[in-house]
Amino acid sequence: MPSPAATDPQPIHPGRSRIPVLARLTSGLRWDLPASLVVFLVAVPLSLGIAAASGAPVMAGLIAAAVGGIVAGSLGGSPLQVSGPAAGLTVIVAGLIEQFGWPVTCAITVAAGVLQVLLGMAKVGRVALAIAPVVVHAMLAGIGIIIVLQQLHVMLGSETGEAALHNIVALPDSLAALDPQAAFLGAVVIALLAGWKHMPAAVRRVPGPLVAVVAATLLSLPFNSDVDRITFDGSLLDALSLPHLPQGEWTAIAVGVVTIALVASVESLLSAVAVDKMHHGERTNFNRELLGQGAANVTSGMLGGLPVTGVIVRSATNVEAGARTRKSAVLHGIWVLVFSLLLAGVIQQVPQAVLAGLLIMIGIRLVKVADFQTARVTGDLTVYAATLLTVVFVNLLAGVLIGLALAVLLVLWRVVRASIHAEPLGGTAEGRWRVVIDGSCTFLSLPRLSKVLAAVPPAAHVTVELDVDYLDHPVHDTLEAWRVRHVNNGGSVEIEETGTATLHAAQAGTPARGSSRSALRGGFAPWRSWQRNAVPLAAEAAGHVPAPVRSVLNGVDSYHRRHAHLLRPHVQELSTFQDPDTLFITCADSRLVPNLITSSGPGDLFTVRNVGNVVGSDRLEPSVEASLKFALDELSVTSVVVCGHSGCGAMTALLAGPAPDHKASDHKASDHKASDQRPELQEERCPIESWLDHGRPSLESFHAGHPVQVAAEKAGYGAVDQLAMVNVAVQLERLQQHARLQDTVRSGDVHVTGLFYDIATAQVLQITPTGISHLDPLPRADELTPA
Repeated sequence: MPSPAATDPQPIHPGRSRIPVLARLTSGLRWDLPASLVVFLVAVPLSLGIAAASGAPVMAGLIAAAVGGIVAGSLGGSPLQVSGPAAGLTVIVAGLIEQFGWPVTCAITVAAGVLQVLLGMAKVGRVALAIAPVVVHAMLAGIGIIIVLQQLHVMLGSETGEAALHNIVALPDSLAALDPQAAFLGAVVIALLAGWKHMPAAVRRVPGPLVAVVAATLLSLPFNSDVDRITFDGSLLDALSLPHLPQGEWTAIAVGVVTIALVASVESLLSAVAVDKMHHGERTNFNRELLGQGAANVTSGMLGGLPVTGVIVRSATNVEAGARTRKSAVLHGIWVLVFSLLLAGVIQQVPQAVLAGLLIMIGIRLVKVADFQTARVTGDLTVYAATLLTVVFVNLLAGVLIGLALAVLLVLWRVVRASIHAEPLGGTAEGRWRVVIDGSCTFLSLPRLSKVLAAVPPAAHVTVELDVDYLDHPVHDTLEAWRVRHVNNGGSVEIEETGTATLHAAQAGTPARGSSRSALRGGFAPWRSWQRNAVPLAAEAAGHVPAPVRSVLNGVDSYHRRHAHLLRPHVQELSTFQDPDTLFITCADSRLVPNLITSSGPGDLFTVRNVGNVVGSDRLEPSVEASLKFALDELSVTSVVVCGHSGCGAMTALLAGPAPDHKASDHKASDHKASDQRPELQEERCPIESWLDHGRPSLESFHAGHPVQVAAEKAGYGAVDQLAMVNVAVQLERLQQHARLQDTVRSGDVHVTGLFYDIATAQVLQITPTGISHLDPLPRADELTPA
């Protein structure tokens, strides 16, 4: 049996259960309530105007505004976005109403909403953002031009035509039959909206469209029946109507459904992206936004409303009015609903010319000069113009499809096309040529590649610089066939592969685009990795250059061809002086490249190199002493770095010798002093042994358990690398005790630090007198464990 505690009713504590719910409901209302009223005042005239421009019942605009606010506001993924009927769909809706009638258009809206819900459930919200923005901008501009051409006739008191071309041709006739009253009212609206941005900020708190519609409507009242006004039968409840299923033309119906779903989705998602940039609160969930927009369109279509989408004008107004949560959008929908139920009669006082003036300004603002300039600067003007003209003079769907096709072709042209050219080196008399292939090289580049290769003279010594991130098999075959033919004709061919795609990979399997920049670019890789089968230099071929220096001269040749022109602008200002930041004391080991591991360039490092990166034992070694004096007094460096490395030969030699003890060290020191006074003894000692004396204090500290040795051993380094790190720490201690550095280090004018380059992992560690620290945020290779 259940225990009494499980069956007895629990006492109700209203303060505990209801207050959190009430707090959530009222949270942010101090900002959201006034913001919702501002958005409501903007939405009403815009919704009426869009319904009129679409040829739909006027109340359909208000139904869509209420549904967009309440349903999309509650369920959508963009908290501050406001949804409702949008100007971007007017042309599509007008065409559907003309072809199928209003009830079937509502059914198409319902089906489009279902499609949006399915897209949201499939989590393709972000995929819709892959549509080229230039196509969307051109589409909106085309819609704006269509709206302006249509509503100009309404404002002039004439009937609007069905097509943009007809409206252009009929414009002189409408001007000839001008209705002065209608034209005056429309001009008043346009003037007020155009000048509203210049009004004081306090005045601009009232939405400009509301002021323009109310003012022009009041001016129209003395005209009585001489002005055409908005008319509808019954109230909002009478305007509610169920959609009708179509009786055929299913292909056209499907096209309409897909068009409304895609255009509404793209416009909503782009608007959500723009809204996210306007505030620092919760970000948009794009899949949820599609679900919310789809639910709103299903609801609006079932009730007899226009299609719904996110509207940037209302959303921007919402953010600027101080909204904090989605409550503002929901409340704006409630205000629209209340207004439509209680004050529908007021709407019938609005002249059609007033709404025409409002729509003309909306259309003009859809054509943004900034979008045109961006398309011109970015090379997308062809896509913009083709999309806009097709939308205006054919239809919206054809315009969008043509724009997308052109945008894709343009991207393919830019991305797939390779830069290919050939040029002689050192004058044609030397017979050396360079062929440069840069970019993505596919079979589409074969005509250009074949033309360039054919221009290379027979028997020339050719270097092919293959700096590509994609290369397919046809290109491989073309290059190989040309190489064989050229060599057979007495020439020579060297192929330098400095990109992420290689000829071998193109032949071995499915080609793939390289995912990172080549490690060979900029001198990262040793000669042996790229100087295979190098073409002999002209001087070497003539017998003026010994073969052993061929690697150096080939490297110089590659530098002149590939890098000198890139470096020249940076070194021209350094031609008469140097101003380095750092004195860099490091080992002479060929595997350690200071500029490479510090990402520095000419003029950054004043480098001193010796065996074992030592500064001296009892006193600074003379070359280091001179360099330190010059760096501090003449160059005013702000940092001194001592850099060691793994696998150091000097440290290996120190460890291979006898373990030091204080007596032996004193004896060696006295012998060393004696050798300074007796040249015959100095000659008996090996120069390497004499130099290694500078490192013996480091060896003593290593055997004594220096903190750096302990830390290095704990990190898994071997004895040689432990000693190399201790050596860096000991050299740092000697530098910090130097008379020239003590005061500047203490004052902070000069900083002294140690580095250690781990050759095996290509990572750099920081060394201090007391320990080591990793500078690479990525894990070491030996720290990675299988998942």
